[in-house]
Amino acid sequence: MIRRFLPFFRTVSPPHARWPSRLLLVRHGESAGNVARDAAHAAGQARIDIADRDADVPLSSRGVDQSLALGQWIADRPLSERPEIVLSSPYRRALQTAELVAEAGAALPDAPPAVVDERLREREFGVLDRLTRSGIEQFYPEQAEIRARLGKFYHRPPGGESWCDVILRLRSLVDTLSLHYAGRRVMIVGHEVVVLCLRYLLEDLDEQRILAINKQGDMANCGVTEYVYQEGGRAKTGALVLVRYNETAPLSARGAPVTTAPDAKVATR
Repeated sequence: MIRRFLPFFRTVSPPHARWPSRLLLVRHGESAGNVARDAAHAAGQARIDIADRDADVPLSSRGVDQSLALGQWIADRPLSERPEIVLSSPYRRALQTAELVAEAGAALPDAPPAVVDERLREREFGVLDRLTRSGIEQFYPEQAEIRARLGKFYHRPPGGESWCDVILRLRSLVDTLSLHYAGRRVMIVGHEVVVLCLRYLLEDLDEQRILAINKQGDMANCGVTEYVYQEGGRAKTGALVLVRYNETAPLSARGAPVTTAPDAKVATR
């Protein structure tokens, strides 16, 4: 049987020093890029009309409502379940989401502001940035052929990243969670592929299983994925156990719209 790679420290660290006690993974609220992507597809356009660079794309008005609703849901939870530490992608839409969640009451008293971590940034699409599927087929037909052959898990567009590249940078992020936030309650605000790739790492999944999860449907804006640390189990040393994935009840219960559009430049998915 093939044993998949695990960082060495995990085999020697005591159970109590291994993982956060609770981990929330949140996709950012709906962005202006999501809206522009939908408009481009509806109009049959090759390019997505976004004035800002991807890192600067802000939330839409619906994204603001979603973030506030999520913050209110977290604020209503017991103190023992509310995050103490927030890590965020440096992209504007993710940081705005983290800030609005805190403003809605989710932040604990004297909680520090969100910690920006570049490893949580969106997957980079290189030359395919801002192209719809038809645009890719029109301007880069060879890339469409390569992706069809390799699959999106391994396909790396020129100047961009594959899912494997994202997983590679997130491996050190997972190490950071274990080394610096063990026993703490942590919330991560990022992007759809980031959440999926973290699931791949935290649950020791393989290509087929993570792509099957992705195939079930797009992740909702401000959808919540949550893990809780449990002692014992199969690993006998404790593990983070998934208790919810892509949960949208926090939005629906507060009347916020639920949107599931992929990010603006994910036409190759």
